[in-house]
Amino acid sequence: MNKYRNKRTRISGEVFDSKREARRWQELRLLEKAGVIKELQRQVKYNLIPEQKDAKRKVIERECAYIADFVYKDAETGQTVVEDAKGIRTRDYVIKRKLMLWIFGIRIREV
Repeated sequence: MNKYRNKRTRISGEVFDSKREARRWQELRLLEKAGVIKELQRQVKYNLIPEQKDAKRKVIERECAYIADFVYKDAETGQTVVEDAKGIRTRDYVIKRKLMLWIFGIRIREV
């Protein structure tokens, strides 16, 4: 158990960071089978700030990325939806959520 009290869960050989995330994945899989959503993906990385190097090409700051729990398209509208199975909104998460909206125009749907 980690400091946020979430429990890693395994379903069909896939590991999820929490029971909440695993449960939502099962719901989304059903929606995909029903044709409500399409192109369902897990753990999609969005690069918010690229790594930064000095004049000698040495990395002085690592990249800042947001990894979405789920990304899919609404079958009716074709709109991309980014979801996060969120239990606790950490300070880092809130900053990354704001950067996702600023950089990509994507509002993260918290479930």
